[in-house]
Amino acid sequence: MVYITHIRLSAGGTTLKHITDLYWHNPQTGESGASPRANMVDWIDRGGDARVKDQQGEVKVEVVRDQPPYLRTVANGRTTDNLLSLPRF
Repeated sequence: MVYITHIRLSAGGTTLKHITDLYWHNPQTGESGASPRANMVDWIDRGGDARVKDQQGEVKVEVVRDQPPYLRTVANGRTTDNLLSLPRF
């Protein structure tokens, strides 16, 4: 499992579809790094578990099937914007 801690948006972008890169941390291994959105989508599709911490704990990141695919979080069955609330890098 990794926690996504920061995001990068394309120039002028403001929505989830504009996230280009994600910075993550694996608390089990101590490893951290940045990945392009497409790589994170592929990793989640292969069974990877990505989460974002919020005030209530943590929320799971899921893949949205669009062209191109993008990521979002869902908490309590509702789509949320936890990713867009993260700091930029």
